[in-house]
Amino acid sequence: MTILEKIIAFKKKEVAKIKAEVPVKKLVESPNFKRPAISLKKSLLEVGSTGIIAEFKRQSPSKGIINDKVNVTDVTNGYLDANVAAQSILTDTSFFGGTMADLMEARVVNNIKPILRKDFIVDGFQIVEAKAIGADVILLIAACLTKEQLKNYGQLANDLGLEVLYEVHNQEDLDKIELDNKIIGINNRNLKTFKVDLENSIQLAGQIPDTCVKVSESGISDPKIITGLKEYGFHGFLIGENFMKTENPGESCQDFISQIR
Repeated sequence: MTILEKIIAFKKKEVAKIKAEVPVKKLVESPNFKRPAISLKKSLLEVGSTGIIAEFKRQSPSKGIINDKVNVTDVTNGYLDANVAAQSILTDTSFFGGTMADLMEARVVNNIKPILRKDFIVDGFQIVEAKAIGADVILLIAACLTKEQLKNYGQLANDLGLEVLYEVHNQEDLDKIELDNKIIGINNRNLKTFKVDLENSIQLAGQIPDTCVKVSESGISDPKIITGLKEYGFHGFLIGENFMKTENPGESCQDFISQIR
């Protein structure tokens, strides 16, 4: 069983348990549900955008604890000071040490930049939940969903006013998605082996139409890489570990952004 298969199996049980305890009606009644979402697409494409989607991540299955000393409010404020294009927050507890409360806390201090709920979506319930906790964007990982699920969950998110970052790692993933006008994230990390290869973004970029917004995810640790990826049509760059492994992620993010040419 790969790490991804293990996570998905666990996530299905976890979501079934939450669904049994929390009625959808309660989610729909939450204050955040009425809040208009902030557009990730717009934020990445606007003139002068840094393109950086900075992540709050305490741990990962491949690295263990990355940073359990900082709090989400301080990091969010630091990212906002650095002028990130968007923020990504891990809400998976068992494997990444995140919580939905992290996203809600970030939302309190961040009402100007889009927030991506980074989790393993296996059920439409989680999309309603994402809206209820204040997310603007959800992640749909092609490797763990069928073509039909990707279409249906994408439609549900759009109906709720949320945007979708569709994550792919190879051609097989890409073939599952109707590619017109989507935000496509190419994960340089193989979710089955957790190995990182930046060439992955470059190889797949040419297969994605220009109507899509391209985002490169994982393994970006040098501002020069951003410059190179822009030449292949990338507008977004999701970076977590590179900032989170330092004492002051916000400051590290600011320093990184100041070096992008």
